[in-house]
Amino acid sequence: MNVLDVIGLNAYYGDSIILKNINLSIKQGQVVCLLGRNGVGKTTFLKSIMGLVKTPNSSIMFDGTEIAKMPTYSRALQGISYVPQGRDIFPQLSVYENLLLGLERTKNKSALNESIYELFPVLKTMLKRKGGDLSGGQQQQLAIARALVSNPKLLLLDEPTEGIQPSVIQEIARVIKKLKNKGNITMLIVEQYLEFVLGVADYFYVLDKGCIVMEGATKDNEPQQIQAKIAI
Repeated sequence: MNVLDVIGLNAYYGDSIILKNINLSIKQGQVVCLLGRNGVGKTTFLKSIMGLVKTPNSSIMFDGTEIAKMPTYSRALQGISYVPQGRDIFPQLSVYENLLLGLERTKNKSALNESIYELFPVLKTMLKRKGGDLSGGQQQQLAIARALVSNPKLLLLDEPTEGIQPSVIQEIARVIKKLKNKGNITMLIVEQYLEFVLGVADYFYVLDKGCIVMEGATKDNEPQQIQAKIAI
């Protein structure tokens, strides 16, 4: 069964159409990456899934339920977590308080599962530090951890490697692979760093000028072919 089926999605900012007739599917436990240059509509696609932009006459099936007309908070309650570009943590709150905010959509809003520190050991050493005092890489790990504490069915990540040092990129890749091996979470990642994508993704889509121009299993496609399509 597919966790996500996007069918004929058109997305608008005002009267301007940004995405045109997008079809995309993700199976349970898959890591799927959406590739493309800046400005082709990748972030808009994630915002469409979360209900942050207009998507008239489109179908977004999540875990067997049509969510295209649901408000954003209802989509989150269904089990979708979103880590936007730029992390969007709360700089004046502590690391621990940031993590607690990730529990808002759950019944138990005060107890963190210790397993989150197994994924991100660095955070356990910084629980009392303000989010704004962390490095960019540490903030990215915090943002992903905050999204994971509610045990979402679908995790959306927007440019998780942007502005991050190589060692932290490797840490994020390690976490994604570990989660994928468990098989109980599905991920859609917007990314430009092809080497990272090839290391973590099962399947990819290439977006250009608001349309899907290429898709396939990462293991079945040469990196040069994918890169050439992105560069068009």
